[in-house]
Amino acid sequence: MRVADGRILEVTEANERELFRATLGGMGLTGHILEVEVQLEAIPSAWIFRESLQVYNLAELITNLRESSLDWPFTACWVDSMKRGPQMGRGIVTRGRWAEPHEAPAKPPRPRKGPAVPIDFPGWALSSLTISAFNSLYFHKHGRSLKRGVVHPWTFSYPLDAIGSWNRIYGRRGFAQYQCVLPVENDPSVVQRFFEVMTSSGGASFLTVVKDCGAEGKGMLSFPRPGISIALDLPMHGDKTQAITDALNEVVIAAGGRIYLTKDALTRPDHFRAMEPRLDAWNAVRKKWDPDGLIRSALSVRLLGDEA
Repeated sequence: MRVADGRILEVTEANERELFRATLGGMGLTGHILEVEVQLEAIPSAWIFRESLQVYNLAELITNLRESSLDWPFTACWVDSMKRGPQMGRGIVTRGRWAEPHEAPAKPPRPRKGPAVPIDFPGWALSSLTISAFNSLYFHKHGRSLKRGVVHPWTFSYPLDAIGSWNRIYGRRGFAQYQCVLPVENDPSVVQRFFEVMTSSGGASFLTVVKDCGAEGKGMLSFPRPGISIALDLPMHGDKTQAITDALNEVVIAAGGRIYLTKDALTRPDHFRAMEPRLDAWNAVRKKWDPDGLIRSALSVRLLGDEA
């Protein structure tokens, strides 16, 4: 990587370990990453064996996610985030693993692509009413039975991309992504509070994905930590979307969780500092390698007080 004074360094766990860990999850603010070396893992086939099933409330959702994650390396749950009361948290858990050779078709997989969205939808198209209707249709379309089969990895990982230009559904104002991880070891009810705050604040997420997050990363600002990760797509409605983000961040702070910086567009600097106790240590490393603040970004100007 190229650091602020122009030197190009090889940065690893063994060589410049502090800078290496500050760079993991450091949003490009410790230097310019020029080359990355990774260790790949051999896989038995180019296909994914997938199972999916309905869950009917938050308790079932969290139980199925955590149990599935023990044996299935790719596990997530689409959630009908508009539901309240006893049905809050209903959704579809999808879990996958690389298919074994005897399970996979002989020919290489080909992703299936459908038609593209031809126009930008009007702003009123994604309302609480239309999102609730879509969520209900999507949930019931799956059916009560367990579904299983072999699919293309693109189909498994990027289901929305089966529709070309799907982002046009959000209209010209677009949408803001929001992702957090909430510790649940001592208080599993924090996930319910999160969804209650979202719906009571007027939040309507067209796509809500919940995952069982794994161990904490080595990076000084890395996102992962044990808990439940929640990702939302929120249509942009100016101050309303900002207010929803603020309310959700208050829940995250109170729970001792954190947000995913890669998807953040609206978090306020005081909220970020409150949820990130590792920030001072990371700032010290950044200052050591870039004392004049030469490397900055729109995110660092918004959250860290860098000059624009």
